[in-house]
Amino acid sequence: GRDFISYVTVVEELARVDASVTITLLAHTLCASHLDAFGSPEQKERFLASLLRGEELGAWALSEPEAGSDAGGIKTVALFEEGGWRLNGKKYFISNGSRASTLVVMAVTDPGLGAKGISAFVVPGAVDGLEKGKNLDKLGYRSSDTVALRLKNVRLPQQALIGKRKEGFSQAMQVLSAGRIGMAAMAIGIGRACLEQSVDYLHKRSAFGHRIADFQALQWMLADMATELDAARLLTLRAASLKDRGRPFSREAAMAKLYASEAGMRAAQKALQMHGGYGYTRAFPVERYFREAKLCEIGEGTSEIQRLVIARSLLGEGVKP
Repeated sequence: GRDFISYVTVVEELARVDASVTITLLAHTLCASHLDAFGSPEQKERFLASLLRGEELGAWALSEPEAGSDAGGIKTVALFEEGGWRLNGKKYFISNGSRASTLVVMAVTDPGLGAKGISAFVVPGAVDGLEKGKNLDKLGYRSSDTVALRLKNVRLPQQALIGKRKEGFSQAMQVLSAGRIGMAAMAIGIGRACLEQSVDYLHKRSAFGHRIADFQALQWMLADMATELDAARLLTLRAASLKDRGRPFSREAAMAKLYASEAGMRAAQKALQMHGGYGYTRAFPVERYFREAKLCEIGEGTSEIQRLVIARSLLGEGVKP
């Protein structure tokens, strides 16, 4: 029931401690926010209420083995038959996928229309024909449940369609825009952990007869980290504020996600460098932060996709001096 600024504040604080827990929340929120924005009253009563109470876990299934950044190129198909829908296809990189009780799944209902032929469906996690793979062996976020899904003749009632037919891609892009603000907040939280760990290490470590905190080269690294993370937070709060006020925010969300994710990665690189050889071991948590920060530049739209979103928005409005 809180506003989006409160949400991103919570996300940042969680990510500062445990990014795997945070990514679980972000994936759950994609599912819940999709149903909240576009679901019918019946869908909200049956599926959304328990998600909001935290009694059940949600997942959001758009990505496929051959459709990541090219989200409009998905191949999962939903055929309308008498009395309902039949879904067949594969989904990949689905966070919470094996444990979710409710999934929002995008599928093609009108082949030949490209992205405009995609619709969204609410799918119970225990439905017949939904096969859940093993947890992927990832570089980071290793306690986060991320799996491949296979839909084999999954039968759903007519009422499983979310919103109207052929609106799925548009719905998904709106949900992703908000999700990118959350991903930006997660990157900032990871970056903060890098900064705080580095400050602590610089105070305790000595070299050449001095605390390494006294070395100007390392002080400059800290200054850059802190400045970039604060700038990223302001971009993120601006996007969240626009969303809270019901104003367009997709470009600002892309800006926040782009800058925060890259700032978080730079913070992780600097933290590892300042820790020297120890940073490359598991003696300190910076190696985990380094692995976790990288996903922020990839998940929910790569940095390259964010640049496209920003540039196309600017060109569509006319480039202003």
